[in-house]
Amino acid sequence: MIGRLNHVAIAVRDLDAATATYRDTLGATVSEALPQPDHGVTVVFVELPNSKVELMAPLGEGSPIEAFVERNPNGGVHHVCYEVDDIIAARDKLRAQGARVLGTGEPKIGAHGKPVLFLHPKDFLGTLVELEQV
Repeated sequence: MIGRLNHVAIAVRDLDAATATYRDTLGATVSEALPQPDHGVTVVFVELPNSKVELMAPLGEGSPIEAFVERNPNGGVHHVCYEVDDIIAARDKLRAQGARVLGTGEPKIGAHGKPVLFLHPKDFLGTLVELEQV
């Protein structure tokens, strides 16, 4: 069902500092900051030859990652994102197998302009999983 790893997301308090670490210290190519008000985050993508790292910081009050960065003030891995060909078929199959889809269960448009869903970490070895339709 899942395809390639799209990205690993790291939640941070200071997006500029995190971007500088990847750009200046590691020499990575990074995108401009992309506010995602529907998701309550601002993201930057670090381009790698085989995948991406998503740096994300809270955007506005009530950001869904605010508690995470409070618990992890230096940042930390927040989720992994896998590609799927058909997000609705993947959702339905996962639900039939007992997996919990977060939110309403309806895909939202993610930072790449494609439909995304999140799966409950308790169903996936303690890891928050994002699915993104390719």
